[in-house]
Amino acid sequence: MAAYLLRKALLLAISLWCVVTGTFFLMHAIPGDPFIGDRVIPQEILDSLYAFYGLDESLWTQYLTYFKGVLKGDLGPSIVYQGRTVNEFIWEGFPVSAQLGIQALLLAIPFGVFLGTWAAQKRACWQDNFAMVVSTLGISVPNFVLSSLLQFIFCVKLHLLPVARWGSFEHTILPTLALAALPIAFIARLTRSNMVEVLQQDYIRTAASKGLPLFRISLRHGLRNALLPVITYLGPVATQILTGSFLIEKIFAIPGLGQWMIHSINGRDYPMIMGLTIFFSSFLMIAMFAVDLLYSVLDPRIRFAKERSPSYG
Repeated sequence: MAAYLLRKALLLAISLWCVVTGTFFLMHAIPGDPFIGDRVIPQEILDSLYAFYGLDESLWTQYLTYFKGVLKGDLGPSIVYQGRTVNEFIWEGFPVSAQLGIQALLLAIPFGVFLGTWAAQKRACWQDNFAMVVSTLGISVPNFVLSSLLQFIFCVKLHLLPVARWGSFEHTILPTLALAALPIAFIARLTRSNMVEVLQQDYIRTAASKGLPLFRISLRHGLRNALLPVITYLGPVATQILTGSFLIEKIFAIPGLGQWMIHSINGRDYPMIMGLTIFFSSFLMIAMFAVDLLYSVLDPRIRFAKERSPSYG
């Protein structure tokens, strides 16, 4: 187990280094100037700005300086919002995105698992068809369309919830529903397809022959094996939800990380773009690392298969 964890940690460190290095050189390869844009700035002011942000140094010197800052947790200053750092925007925006994401996950995981399990137990019945129609709609309808539809129904027509902004719990209900729709659909379909296969196994039939209810059998014996592919999906989707959905945060005017990412791209704020990209990528890799550990806990055969090497002779 220790060797397995050490190997995973080493791969995580190498991947993070590749992300930092690739992001830095790709951003510097983009043509254009972050200070000029559509403005006319005297050369003396540009020279002082380059010197202040260290852009007058060689590319490798800039890279080493930036990499040392990343190792210390310093993602650098913002160019557009002078006097503020990328870390400050992350500390301000991430709790908002995380709150919204946690609510969406708490809604998506149990509801998606229940819908998929229910559909598997009622296979080829109207309940199965209903669950699959709901999941198909959740996958097919884009987030921005669903968000606009929710705003029209619950805000414009029924006047039950606020249209946008961020404040009370009521402001989080519609964006939470919009964020949770796609994960619910995917989790339901994954759970249903795997649960159908699991329910055909011999140990499930043995339990059913003893007179146990099918729903109880599914929860106690089948769900653990059926959820392994769902856990794989939860790694990237949890990262996307917890770090903020760009479109949904823009539509509902939520001051999360997704909105700051859009502002930094529009303003060509290179340090902000690099910092948020590194933060998103790091969060994703750590989530996938946690998924691998959870995988090995739920199914030790996976860990043992990776640790065991074939011997010949």
